[in-house]
Amino acid sequence: MADCNQNSLLKVEKIIIDTDPGIDDSMAILMAFQTPELEVLGLTTIFGNVSTTDATRNALLLCEIAGCPEIPVAEGSHEPLKGGLPRIADFVHGSDGLGNIFLPLPKGNKIDKNASEFLVDKVSEFPGVVSILALGPLTNLALAIKRDSTFASKVKRVVILGGAFFASGNVTPAAEANIYGDPEAADIVFTSGANIDVVGINITTQVTLKDSDLSELRASKGRHAQFLSDSIRFYRDWHVQSDGVYGIFLHDPVSFVALVRPDLFTFKKGVVRVETQGICVGHTLMDQGLKRWNSSNPWSEYSPVSVAWTVDVPGIIAFVKGLLMKP
Repeated sequence: MADCNQNSLLKVEKIIIDTDPGIDDSMAILMAFQTPELEVLGLTTIFGNVSTTDATRNALLLCEIAGCPEIPVAEGSHEPLKGGLPRIADFVHGSDGLGNIFLPLPKGNKIDKNASEFLVDKVSEFPGVVSILALGPLTNLALAIKRDSTFASKVKRVVILGGAFFASGNVTPAAEANIYGDPEAADIVFTSGANIDVVGINITTQVTLKDSDLSELRASKGRHAQFLSDSIRFYRDWHVQSDGVYGIFLHDPVSFVALVRPDLFTFKKGVVRVETQGICVGHTLMDQGLKRWNSSNPWSEYSPVSVAWTVDVPGIIAFVKGLLMKP
């Protein structure tokens, strides 16, 4: 069974996972529960791969699958900050978000607090201690920043899956899905002054579990190998049709690795802004600090964030497979 004891002396880092599960989210979440050095304080849910309601159901299911049904799940926003219908990627993850395997409903229920309340309360309870792994659109984090002006200064670290830095997006040529899902929220988070590491799809698309790796996973004695293998089939077939990739990109798992093994990456620091209108909506543009500007611009006066720049692909593949195949 997973070690879900929230008072374990082995735990060295408290984390909250903000998530829209989602097949690769599921991989990252189960990897977190397989990492004894982490204390998962809770999951907060957001739209993206599925609706927020379905994300909450899947988060509860994943806690139960991990043997950690007591972990709180707080439901987040059902729409972007500016309102309107969210973009849902069910064509990537299946109508249930888990590859159309249609599991029974979870036994547990979400908590009464919403996601932004939960985030603010936990970060305030443990100032400077809690890290957040943000795997979907950043609406909940933006709402937490709006709710508590000290939130950004109290969170230990925010590791974000998002953006396509100096590379093509995966929703439009300009934009990656999580940022495109709520560009206004992303711009608030990136300019909040929080200690942020961001991993874009320019990094995550370099890291692929190939068909041979997926066969190895299915044949392994990994605690969650069969569940994940069943779920991944739909996701893998989409990769073949969409990208000509015979395997899967590890977007969310790579971002999880950035949280626990930052030594497998190099980072560059710079102010990041997000375009919120026009044909490039959702575009993330980083000031690389290559020159001193003569006048102020929309990047001036904001704190830099750390953008993943290079990645140790073999190191990450070995780390991910080790956790996914862990009995």
